[in-house]
Amino acid sequence: MWTAALLAVALAAPEPGLDPTVAHALISEAVDSRGAHADLTRLVDEVGPRLSGSAGAERAVVWALDQFRAMGVEARKEPVLVPVWVRGTERGEVLAAAGRPGSPLALTALGGSPGTPKGGIEGQVVEISSLAELQEKGAAVKGRVVFFNHAMGVPGDYRKFGELRTKGPAAAGKLGAVAALVRSLATATLRSPHTGATRFEEGAHLIPAAAISVEDAELLHRLVARGPVRVRLELGCRILPEAMSSNVVADLAGREHPEEVVLLGAHLDSWDLASGAQDDGAGVALVLETARLLAKLPVRPRRTVRFVLYMNEENGLRGAKTYAAAHAAELARHVAAMEMDAGAGKPLGVAVKAGPGGGALVERWLPPLAAVGAGVLLPDEAGGADLSPLAAARVPVVSVIQDMSRYFDIHHSAADTLDKIDPEAFSKTSGAVVWVTYALAESAEVLPRPPAPAPGAASGTGQ
Repeated sequence: MWTAALLAVALAAPEPGLDPTVAHALISEAVDSRGAHADLTRLVDEVGPRLSGSAGAERAVVWALDQFRAMGVEARKEPVLVPVWVRGTERGEVLAAAGRPGSPLALTALGGSPGTPKGGIEGQVVEISSLAELQEKGAAVKGRVVFFNHAMGVPGDYRKFGELRTKGPAAAGKLGAVAALVRSLATATLRSPHTGATRFEEGAHLIPAAAISVEDAELLHRLVARGPVRVRLELGCRILPEAMSSNVVADLAGREHPEEVVLLGAHLDSWDLASGAQDDGAGVALVLETARLLAKLPVRPRRTVRFVLYMNEENGLRGAKTYAAAHAAELARHVAAMEMDAGAGKPLGVAVKAGPGGGALVERWLPPLAAVGAGVLLPDEAGGADLSPLAAARVPVVSVIQDMSRYFDIHHSAADTLDKIDPEAFSKTSGAVVWVTYALAESAEVLPRPPAPAPGAASGTGQ
């Protein structure tokens, strides 16, 4: 419950035209009701894992439509063609050698990997720490199992080492490697490997690729340092024909400028190893709770709030790319976009990517967020993978920045389950998200559009 001091902070006036009593009503209900946590619980328990192209993903589409319609918000499916990849059998081992026994490897296939031949595949391990080192090795990796090792220890290392997973296996395949093992992109593990997408160019030679646990990566590192090491792995994963799926899109029409759109999104799909509570069930729940609270207001915001639950963020960004293409004619009227895909940690503040003066405008909306510890404008990068296709249209982006210090402990692993979520912290983030969304839709001014992206700028690749 809110103390008198926190209530006073929440009632501190934001910019003129934004009613502080609305701020208090929205934030306090989000915090006190813990509605987002209830939505998340239903999603993980009633739907479960939601890898795009799977039956679980299609259950999630139906489930999300039902949630929006139950709260009286108009919702629809928009078709998306998605890849279909099935995991199958997963086994690996370090083979015994003189002076040491064999040992099993805790591994899991990377999304997009082909399976191994019947009976598995065997090869000598060569350890690589960067794509540059791989190229230096050149033909020396032919016929080998390339082991991509790294030293991820903090969340910021994810981007630093992520290319070893996304690009490494394909690069190794071009040089003749027979398989690839990638150290999990994780800040903690109890021999729980972390999956994720790897990418091969169309028509390229595909090689089996798997993530191994941090502990097994350390073992391989020690063994390789002492002499030749051979491993065997068997992966039953398969790449099937693409299938139709859907984004779920819901509109809360604005009272004055329904043609102007504030987009709030998250991705509905998840990896298949767990129920995806943090990635991105939490984001889906934040979107649903924001829709519910805004729909209950006696007076709707002046602009339309569009809620988008994207399909296929994890292994293709098909939902985001399809949305941008299908709505190209109206992107000039998308006045702001926000994506929730950073887990369930507490809110720390707000970041913005807009034209000159955008930060100052957002800062005027922040006093009520001091009550949940997020009343500051942060220099962090605002954005998200599913928003990257909107960059060409120069859509301003706002982010509620969350505590991600433990996010990569369980990211993309079998441990991404509901028990890891702190309901109190999560509910504070829900309060921050609903207020920022309302402010974007209700403010008398809109954010200035950012400069056009540089030619050839990356469009995002999912996580």
